[in-house]
Amino acid sequence: MIKNIFVLSLIGLFSCNKIGEKNESWDRLFDGKTLTGWYVIGGNAKYEVRDGTIVGTSVLNTFNTFLCSEKFYDDFILEIEYKVDSNINSGIQIRSNSIDSYKEGQVHGYQIEIDPSERAWSGGIYDEGRRGWLYSLNGNLAAQKAFKKNKWNKYRIEAIGDTIKTWINGIPASYLIDNMTSKGFIGLQVHGIGNDKKKEGKEVAWRNIKIITKDIDRYQKSILLDPKLIKETYY
Repeated sequence: MIKNIFVLSLIGLFSCNKIGEKNESWDRLFDGKTLTGWYVIGGNAKYEVRDGTIVGTSVLNTFNTFLCSEKFYDDFILEIEYKVDSNINSGIQIRSNSIDSYKEGQVHGYQIEIDPSERAWSGGIYDEGRRGWLYSLNGNLAAQKAFKKNKWNKYRIEAIGDTIKTWINGIPASYLIDNMTSKGFIGLQVHGIGNDKKKEGKEVAWRNIKIITKDIDRYQKSILLDPKLIKETYY
């Protein structure tokens, strides 16, 4: 049973750890030239490297497609920039898996939503292939307004222990406490479009993909969020 906890209290502030994040603390997941360290699973959408970015292109009549990291990650801080055509949505998988014993290998796990629609839930958390929405952006108007259509946007994602926190263009978006999955790959999604020819050939691009996996406590951002926007989904 999902347990939703919305505690009413005073609105707090976000603040950064005083210790700076030096360049040597980050590991690059994309070299800007090749897809080394990544593999495709799911559908038949296309991925290529173009001008220092990873570009995913939608195709007709195929499943959701994911470009997945060969490495698995448990606790980490991830920063990534993306630009998406306003006619399609996308997402970034974290702590995700594909195993034969689960729905014949269907990708499942946490997805940080990329949503250029009027709903504006970019930065929300969706459970791909399992429970559906865990954290929408309803009630967080600042985060909903932070997304920039047809421009580059930046996510910061902190997955530490049972807590996942997200920022979009520096604005706090999601704060989820959930204990279902602790480790998995990172994936870049091209969403299935069915037979909608208006969405065929639309692109989503990613760049500057970097991660911290060591001494995470030194670099995580402290959050004092409006407590009613903190959600627990323990089982």
